Amino acid sequence: MIIEALIKIAVVLLVVLTAVSYTVLLERWVCAWVQDRIGPNRVGPLGLFQPLADTLKLLLKEDIQPLMAQAWFHWLAPVISITVAFTVLAVVPFGHTLAIGEHIIPLTIASNINIGVLFLVAMTSVGVYGITLAGWSSGSKYSLLGGLRSSAQMISYELTLGLGLLSVIMLSGTLDLNGIIDSQVNGLWNIVRAPIGFLLFLVSSFAETNRQPFDLPEAEPELVGGYHTEYSSMKFALFFLSEYANIITASAVMTVLFLGGWHVPFVDTLGLSPLVMTIVGVVAFTLKVVGFLFMFIWVRWSIPRFRYDQLMNLGWKVLLPLGIANIILTALEKMYLMH
Repeated sequence: MIIEALIKIAVVLLVVLTAVSYTVLLERWVCAWVQDRIGPNRVGPLGLFQPLADTLKLLLKEDIQPLMAQAWFHWLAPVISITVAFTVLAVVPFGHTLAIGEHIIPLTIASNINIGVLFLVAMTSVGVYGITLAGWSSGSKYSLLGGLRSSAQMISYELTLGLGLLSVIMLSGTLDLNGIIDSQVNGLWNIVRAPIGFLLFLVSSFAETNRQPFDLPEAEPELVGGYHTEYSSMKFALFFLSEYANIITASAVMTVLFLGGWHVPFVDTLGLSPLVMTIVGVVAFTLKVVGFLFMFIWVRWSIPRFRYDQLMNLGWKVLLPLGIANIILTALEKMYLMH
C-alpha cells in the first residue's frame, strides 16, 4: 500500500509540475491571442521549451534577502504556499479505479479519506499564512500591504466559497469527494442542480487564487508586486509555482464538485472495457480541468482589476447574502426531492 501511494504521489507531482510549467506557456499564448500579437516563439518549436528556459533563469538568479527581513519566516512563507497547493491534490479523485489483474487501484492518492471536503477547506485556509508571512517578514511597506490585503480578501471570500460548497454537500449528502462524484453519476451534474452555488464557488476561486480581477494583494500599479516584491530566485519561483498550482487545484476541485469529475454522460452505455472506461474518465477529467484553466486565463486578460473597496463590497454585500439565499433555495429543493 505504501509503495502504491508513493507511486501515485510521484505521478501526480510529475504531471502537476509539468502542467504548471505549460499553464504559464498557455497563459502567454492566450495573452498574445487576446492582444493580437505573437506569443513566445524563440525557444524551441512554437516556444515549447520556454518553461524550461524560465526555470533555468530563476535557478541561476541570485537569491537576495532584504536587510530588514525576518530571515526564517521570509524563507518559510513560499514553502507553506507551495506545500498547501500540492497537498490539496491528495484527496482529489482524477479517475475512477484502475484494475491490474485482480488488484483494484483507486485513482486518488488518499483514497480512504471520507471527509475530503473538510480537508480541502482546512488546507485552503492555511494557504493564507504563506502570503501573510511573506508580507510581514519582507520588511517592506508594499509587501506588508499586500499581505494584509490578501488576509482580508481571503476571509471575505472563504465564507462565500464555503456556502457554495455547502450547497453541493446538501445535494450529495456526503463529505467524500468520490461520493459527490457518484451522486452526479446517478443523476444530474451539480452545475445544473446548483448553478448559483457554482457561480459563487467560481468567483470565490478567482479571489482565493489572487487572480485578476481580484489580484489586489499583488497589484503592480500600486504595490509593485505586493507580498512577493522582495523575493527573487527560487523563493520567487516557489510563489510563482504555487499560484499556478492553486489554479490547477481550484480547477480540479470545481470539476469534481460541479462537473461530475471523471464522469462522461452515456459512456457507460457503449459497452467499453473497464480499462478503456478508466482512460476515458481520466481524459475527460483532464479536459474539464483545462477548460477551467482557459477560463482563468481568459478572464485575467479580459476584465480590469477591481478597486479594493469594490472587492470588499462585492464579497460582503453581494456574494455573502446571495450565498445564504442559495442555501435556503437548496434546502427547499432537497425537501421537494425527498417528498
